[in-house]
Amino acid sequence: MNRNDVLIIGAGPTGLVLALWLSKLGVQVRIIDKTSAPGTTSRALAVQARTLELYRQLDLSDAVVLNGHRVCAANFWVKGEPVARLPLSTIGEGLTPYAFLEIYPQDEHERLLIERLEAFGITVERNTELQSFEETGDGITARLRLPDGQQETCQACYLAGCDGARSIVRKTLDTGFPGGTYQQIFYVADVQARGPTFNGELHVDLDEADFLAVFPLAGEGRARLIGTVRDERAERVETLQFEDVSSRAIEHLKAQIDQVNWFSTYRVHHRVADHFRTGRAFLLGDAAHVHSPAGGQGMNTGIGDAINLAWKLATVLSGGATTKLLDSYETERIAFARRLVATTDRVFSFVTADGPIADLVRMRMAPFLIPKMISFEAAREFMFRTVSQTTLNYRGMPLSEGVAGQVHGGDRLPWAHDGEGDNFESLKNPTWQVHVYGDTSDEMIAWCTEHHLPLQVFDWRPAFETAGLARNGFYLLRPDTYVAIAEYSADPKVIERYFRDRGIRPFFG
Repeated sequence: MNRNDVLIIGAGPTGLVLALWLSKLGVQVRIIDKTSAPGTTSRALAVQARTLELYRQLDLSDAVVLNGHRVCAANFWVKGEPVARLPLSTIGEGLTPYAFLEIYPQDEHERLLIERLEAFGITVERNTELQSFEETGDGITARLRLPDGQQETCQACYLAGCDGARSIVRKTLDTGFPGGTYQQIFYVADVQARGPTFNGELHVDLDEADFLAVFPLAGEGRARLIGTVRDERAERVETLQFEDVSSRAIEHLKAQIDQVNWFSTYRVHHRVADHFRTGRAFLLGDAAHVHSPAGGQGMNTGIGDAINLAWKLATVLSGGATTKLLDSYETERIAFARRLVATTDRVFSFVTADGPIADLVRMRMAPFLIPKMISFEAAREFMFRTVSQTTLNYRGMPLSEGVAGQVHGGDRLPWAHDGEGDNFESLKNPTWQVHVYGDTSDEMIAWCTEHHLPLQVFDWRPAFETAGLARNGFYLLRPDTYVAIAEYSADPKVIERYFRDRGIRPFFG
């Protein structure tokens, strides 16, 4: 009987990234998908800064940036006129190497991931469907329907459900998926067009009750329109055509549509699964959480799930930790998913709320408040950190400990950059490591050497203080570059105790 370390159900971005990360870490994976081919159309567009930072570990960041489109500003429109412009490149400067919004359509994104996965000798098994599975002692036994209709029984140590909002994995586990469905119908249109909103920047129309945004694509005049319909047109979702919604874009955003390359409609839910882990089975991406497309968070959150789980599975499978480590996947990711769904729901509810009061707030007050708000550096930075997911942290959770400077255990390591370089170079290696900014003890150096734990000691520079890093303390970093320990001392016994208490043995020596 075929047996793998991890059986991955679903070959969207979440499943592909999980397969890639695990393969890089030496884990034997099998990935199946019931579709006959990768998608040729897509809804997800945005690749946020935090995803690009983590993609450096797979040497993917440069390829995404090279082949995508860099969005340097977001514009807000009311009554056919731009009322505010948010310069993304300026507000993110100094916070990340990727101080912009990257547009890279999901279908192109998937092709890149598949190509990189094939370099590890892993091919997505198409037209292959999970029918059932059960946990059996030391693993999972799954029954698959193969392309020729035959059935196969296979085994794996763990199973990852990356199979979307209608997940068979979630249904088999009988995990609740509470939430609701937005009353609006969403539409997506890829167009070739002309006008002031087709200048390579993001544009959002705040008029009336229907939401409309223009996302630029690579290539002159190419863009994706994402909008909503709520009136009697929403009753005929199956027959809705671009002509039924195009007049709004033409009138409000002064667009001249030359060609429609693709048009689709769909409904959106806002839900979070009750559990992200049941025994040896895990839920990731849309199988675990779905929400409105406000802020371009969905695909990035699924990728974040995959990266969080990958290093933990690899550590456990290699004997570097007890299975207790896997409990932290749900703890860390479900908390973020719940906050994210609540946040995107509030934003979407604001831009689509109906009635005279909502129209007054959106069309009269927002044009006044948005420019005022983004004139404050702190407000601009907060907005960028939130959307870019660089503010995401695991503070107060089981794998997070201590505080040093402005950095807490559970935080993303701050990026510090000046003319002498930056502190992210060593993060390309997805291993546990220690960072020291300033000086450290001979004991720390000797202990890290003895235990084969990489130690990076940076000469103290003003850029580190600006980033909020503490001088002469240390930061123990997880393989996913989040801070495990933030500590003012230079005592390696703190690290030794941390690993012992959590049943982690990431090094041998």
